[in-house]
Amino acid sequence: MVDVFAGHMLVNRDGEAVDPEEALKNKVVGIYFSGGWCPPCRDFTPRLCEFYTELMLETEPAAQFEIVFVSSDKSQADMESYIAAMHGDWLALPWKDQYKTELKKKYTITAIPKLVIVKQNGDVITDKGRKQIRAYGLACFRNWIEVADVFQNFSSE
Repeated sequence: MVDVFAGHMLVNRDGEAVDPEEALKNKVVGIYFSGGWCPPCRDFTPRLCEFYTELMLETEPAAQFEIVFVSSDKSQADMESYIAAMHGDWLALPWKDQYKTELKKKYTITAIPKLVIVKQNGDVITDKGRKQIRAYGLACFRNWIEVADVFQNFSSE
């Protein structure tokens, strides 16, 4: 499990509670700091969606990767609207969970969007996930998993 979310429930796209221990076990995790009011976020989110979908659906077995969205939206309704309009089938920290403030401090988030890729223990693989996805596409995942200390089932074919 990614220790960084220990003791915090996550939600799926439909708002249903998800246990992070089960959902994030043995995965590289992208913590996505974003907000629907932010033009650069609205520009990058569709690209992140494509990246995630390609990793999940077009590799066999599905890549060991999960995204957890940490909202900078002004309200829960804004967050839900942004998720419904633009997000992939990934997880989120509930809007009301103030743990988001701690996460922003832990990962030195000073601007959004920011995609921080972390190991199982929460250590940073890269805080330049957005830039790497734009530059290298799926190839960047291979680099992330090489240093992630997870059981690998991702083929480079």
